[in-house]
Amino acid sequence: MASDKWSLKGRKLSICNCDYGCPCEFNARPTNGDCEGLDVGVIDQGHFGSVLLDGVRFASVYRWPGPLHEGKGEAQTILDESASVEQRNALLEIFSGKHSAPGTIFPILGAVIEKEHETLVRPITFEVDIPGGRAKGAIADLLNAVVEPIRNPVTGAEHRVAIDLPRGWEFRRAEVVAGTAKSDAGIKLNLSGKHAFVCEFAYGPDGLL
Repeated sequence: MASDKWSLKGRKLSICNCDYGCPCEFNARPTNGDCEGLDVGVIDQGHFGSVLLDGVRFASVYRWPGPLHEGKGEAQTILDESASVEQRNALLEIFSGKHSAPGTIFPILGAVIEKEHETLVRPITFEVDIPGGRAKGAIADLLNAVVEPIRNPVTGAEHRVAIDLPRGWEFRRAEVVAGTAKSDAGIKLNLSGKHAFVCEFAYGPDGLL
């Protein structure tokens, strides 16, 4: 399968092991030195050539021993079982980075990941309220992720904060929230009260749309 005509528009949650704010977003080293986390999302509108990708849900789990740019990472992709074989293959082609310009999200990730765990096909549930700063994604017996607004430590009131990246390669704006996640996939995770965000995304062969 080959096509340089594709697009993905959707929403996702992302949780990592950094403290709120994630130094990586500011070109600093990760809070704990390493980087691990997960994404869960849905494609609201998308295609790869003639293959429509609307409604396909996905998840990924990842780990790097240091900051992303130093490489040596590992990752695992999980695709929803409701997607057709053609849709799964199309999405994996996009994720491979072979149909994207250098310096865009999928070639960047491909350059810093040296180990790809087996792609899994499982039932994925995903709900998200970006303005409300809430989302949850789950894969039975394999992965669970929940994000909610950060709370003021004195009053308990919701604390809203966002990151704007005019030249970002993953998103332009994301709502920063608190995340809890557990993964029993190929990469094990157990995170609580860590940096997370919810955002809309829109990608094409030349990067963010």
